[in-house]
Amino acid sequence: MKLARVGDVGRERPTVLGTDGLYRDVSSLVGDFTPEFFASNGMATLREANLSTLPVVEGRLGPPIARPSYLLCVGLNYVDHANESNMKVPDEPVLFTKHPNCLVGPTDDVHFPRGGTRVDYEVELAVVIGRRCRYLESPEQALEHIAGFTISNDVSERAFQLERGGGQWVKGKSCETFNPCGPWLVTPDEVDLDAGLDLWLDVNGERRQTGSTRDMIFDVATILHHVSQFVVLEPGDLVNTGTPPGVAMGMPNPQYLKVGDTMTLGISGLGEQRQVLVSA
Repeated sequence: MKLARVGDVGRERPTVLGTDGLYRDVSSLVGDFTPEFFASNGMATLREANLSTLPVVEGRLGPPIARPSYLLCVGLNYVDHANESNMKVPDEPVLFTKHPNCLVGPTDDVHFPRGGTRVDYEVELAVVIGRRCRYLESPEQALEHIAGFTISNDVSERAFQLERGGGQWVKGKSCETFNPCGPWLVTPDEVDLDAGLDLWLDVNGERRQTGSTRDMIFDVATILHHVSQFVVLEPGDLVNTGTPPGVAMGMPNPQYLKVGDTMTLGISGLGEQRQVLVSA
């Protein structure tokens, strides 16, 4: 099942994408894809419903989940990305957060922040939490707590992150619009993690990033199990799992983003995104 939210900013309606390519409005059944939807097993309600009778909606795609309570990220989760960043390959997951209000839709503009000089891109597999994760017993148990998967672009301002961060990364990670998300939340039954998912990102039509989740240092199950020993993840929370190599920061002559640039990116089975950089 593919869940999406369709409509103008702040007025998105929850939908399910049918095999006919149409978005069916499910707001009469579940309200919206909020933390409460996931906590109350709203997925079961959707699976039992006759969605073909519901109205079709069209328009802008927003992020596929309503604002999560927590947006957690894993850094340096691909060996080649750690190497290109001149950082040590981690012995355990490196964690940081982004402010949940930087979440935007998959084709929304990304704002180049005031004072920014080194804006970068990061295509990432993102996990939506379906059940409360607290002191999980094993990585295998963690897989039972996933509502679905989506795409995140972990946009970053590297000068804010590394030169003005004071030892933490939130300044360079949480600028407005710095987490395009979607187009869909794809449920686990349609995603084969074992086979690996291919990731890619282009800037102005030039391929910058190519990778596979097979190359993760810590896989999804390991990440969630590890995180649950330190942080309680709630239904509807979003976890970004790291980016493959090819970011601007890792280039011999870095080609950072500028106003007017276009990013296109995707993950196999999870859809594609497209954003244009505009001045804040």
